[in-house]
Amino acid sequence: MLIVGAGAVGESILRILKKRDEKREWLEFAVVSDFDEKRAKEVCKNLNDDNRFIPEFVDAKSKENMKILIKKYNIDFVMDATSPFLSNFIFDAAFESGVNYGNMGTWSVPKDDPKFGLGIENSYIEPMTKYNFDQHEKWKENKQMACICMGIDPGVVNVFARYAAEYIFDEIKEIHVKDGGNLTVPGAAADDIVFGFNVWTVIDECMNPNVEWDKSKGGFIVEDAFAGEEKFMMPEVGENTLIKIEHEETVTMPRYLEKFGLERVTYKIALDDNLINALKVINKLGLRSTKPIQVSGLSIIPRDVVAACAPQPKDIGNEMTGMMCVGIHCKGIKDGKNKEIIIYQTFDNQKSIRDWGMQAVVAQTGFGAAISIELIAKGIWKDYGVFSPEYFNPIPYLEIMEESGFNYKVKNI
Repeated sequence: MLIVGAGAVGESILRILKKRDEKREWLEFAVVSDFDEKRAKEVCKNLNDDNRFIPEFVDAKSKENMKILIKKYNIDFVMDATSPFLSNFIFDAAFESGVNYGNMGTWSVPKDDPKFGLGIENSYIEPMTKYNFDQHEKWKENKQMACICMGIDPGVVNVFARYAAEYIFDEIKEIHVKDGGNLTVPGAAADDIVFGFNVWTVIDECMNPNVEWDKSKGGFIVEDAFAGEEKFMMPEVGENTLIKIEHEETVTMPRYLEKFGLERVTYKIALDDNLINALKVINKLGLRSTKPIQVSGLSIIPRDVVAACAPQPKDIGNEMTGMMCVGIHCKGIKDGKNKEIIIYQTFDNQKSIRDWGMQAVVAQTGFGAAISIELIAKGIWKDYGVFSPEYFNPIPYLEIMEESGFNYKVKNI
């Protein structure tokens, strides 16, 4: 495997894979690549297995650079664990090298002047997942497989959705993805800001026009950032205030689950007030821009400055207490009666630090990706083309969750 991106989640994936396959039965070795070669070496050192994990420099904007690494190490599978804006380059490099590919999220490009309302194409130049799914036939003809959206959400929740649609309901009508928790930092200053995930990803997902899918209204409904606020009682962690953001599940779930009766999909997340205010300021000041500006004769991308200055997910977590809770709230029909459930997965931060040396957000995401990689490596998830997790049989995935202690629960509402 070539993993592109040695950040916190990249390291999380590798830690979990190492533990899941201590005898090297299906993961022979992993090339750990990053633009910061020092970081790649640090991750390999942390894994304490010199022969199995090999650090390399990679420029993920260069398909040729990645293709050289793929050929050098006779790679079978490329795992994209870096910023979403690089995903199309990595996706293409894998295809052109004739190998399989996975990622945890896709790249989207909103219009400068989005037209909210019905129709995702009115707000996006490149809607999420489109670049990948548009190439399904090409990958199929070449007898290669790409599996996109393999983290926690998207990822684990997509598996939950397929399981609910196929095994819990006779007809599933609505799926509402909920991402929340009760993580706190004891002693944190009143104005502290925490990016629990990749800084670029947080900026894009939260500030891009948000999307839901409603079949009765004609398809994709797009609204401005921070729409759809609601109070929701998240299992085991308490009431959360949730808002809608852009997320791939609203695109992938209808693609595969409409045949089970699905009519509506939404995605909502709990965001700290400080983070919301910071994101609004970053947006108003033009600091989320990817277009270079001139500063004292230097060409600088504003977003790079924000990403460099913001607290990094890999550097926070030890002091946090509480849990993450991610799941799907489903409504449908069973035996002629209305049925409502939530399937969810919780991750305690202190336990995560103790058992895995990683904060809960990072470990949850890494677990989701690692299980998908294991199923692909074992040939259990196998086909030709471009897919997301809802396409595959959910049972082997859920069995590994239970086996590995990555526990989930189903609760009637």
